[in-house]
Amino acid sequence: MRGKTMFSLAKTFCATAALCAAAPALAAPDPETFRKQLDSFIEQEMRQEKVPGVSVAVLRKGEIVVAKGYGQADVENNVPVTTETIFQSGSVGKMFTAAAVLTQVEQGRMGLDDRVSKYLPGVPASWGAMTIRHLLTHTSGVANYGRDFDYRRDYTDDELVKLAAAMPLDFAPGARWNYSNTGYALLGILVKKATGKSYLEVLDSEVFKPLGMKTARGISDGDIVMHRASGYQLDGGVLKNQDFVSPTMNATADGSLYFSLDDMIAWARGVEQGKVLSDASWKQVYTPARLNSGKAYPYGFAWRLDSAAGKPRYHHGGAWQGFRTYYSRYLGDDLSIVLLTNSAATDLDAFVDGIAKLWDPALVAPAPRPKAEPDTARRVTALIETARTGALRQQDVPLVGAERLAMMNPHFADLMKPLGALTKLELVEREELGDDISYTFDASFGDRKMKVRYAVAPGNQVSSFFISQ
Repeated sequence: MRGKTMFSLAKTFCATAALCAAAPALAAPDPETFRKQLDSFIEQEMRQEKVPGVSVAVLRKGEIVVAKGYGQADVENNVPVTTETIFQSGSVGKMFTAAAVLTQVEQGRMGLDDRVSKYLPGVPASWGAMTIRHLLTHTSGVANYGRDFDYRRDYTDDELVKLAAAMPLDFAPGARWNYSNTGYALLGILVKKATGKSYLEVLDSEVFKPLGMKTARGISDGDIVMHRASGYQLDGGVLKNQDFVSPTMNATADGSLYFSLDDMIAWARGVEQGKVLSDASWKQVYTPARLNSGKAYPYGFAWRLDSAAGKPRYHHGGAWQGFRTYYSRYLGDDLSIVLLTNSAATDLDAFVDGIAKLWDPALVAPAPRPKAEPDTARRVTALIETARTGALRQQDVPLVGAERLAMMNPHFADLMKPLGALTKLELVEREELGDDISYTFDASFGDRKMKVRYAVAPGNQVSSFFISQ
């Protein structure tokens, strides 16, 4: 995600072919039955979540099973969504930034293990070991722009670099994984430093045109953009227009693209067929990040890497300025799902998992519940109660950055204000992510349920903590 999204956790990656070979793919469902079920599901989910418009594609072996728009692209003018409707990318755009970098790596203008300081000579000494690879895999330690960052202001590239450099690193480059929109904004600046062209110009010539992505482009409020959707957010359950963002903050490489479903279908086919990049580059894209400890983290170059039905799943979501998007590949079923929506409140997992379940229930079958860990549950309960008052301290979550913590406290206090007492805390998932152990709990507050994610690093230090609906 980009912008105001604080952070998220990836799931475990099925790292070898041997481990992923166990479960055979289910035979494809009857297409007509699937389409009818899909229509019913999408329309129900849109009503439930108050999503104005949705565009969905389902592809099997590159062939379109469904490509369809639902609802309204522009509520005020009652304009329907079609496959040509233009949505904002959010962080799905990061996979295009990674592709732009790799095209230049293949042409010898950049190197994955080049130090960032080669292109930005004035950066702090703490950035000395930081490489382009670190930025691509979110292992650079570069913090997200803080709570005082003004998204309505126009910044130059030099000003953005200066702001990033002024923030302390969250950790030494390569030591940990932490999602950083700032890191991807820097990648766009590095492409320009290395090539003399913007990352958008590189994408247009090296990716969009070769793949036939005819309407993909950078965001512009000033240009006339045919079939452009409006972005929306919910305010107290009432639909409102998206917030304003300055032109330069809608031109950074962390997720500032326009594209249609037709464009994303062209991209999906290019990805599946290994176009645009060399085989070696695509292999790098899907290789889990390697931390300084030697442990792997299940994130490649702008792709989350995990498994579904015992086979690899590559995916990424995005959220920005009243839009939420997702692209998910299920390699065992030769299946791709693209979801584009114009509501900041869209529950992406509910939509994408629901579509995948209609195709093959095994793709979303829950893993066996882990054994309860009473000591961990007690620690998480204490954090929940502290978060309720908006009083989490740095010593409570020592590896969560100060800027991130400052945003978490008011967010959690507001989120939990209407909740009663915690009545049940159930561990539903436990997994190793790099050096950390990550836990997911279902938390019940009377008849209300929340999801709690919690992770600890070596030394039993809390490395992440998040509560969501």
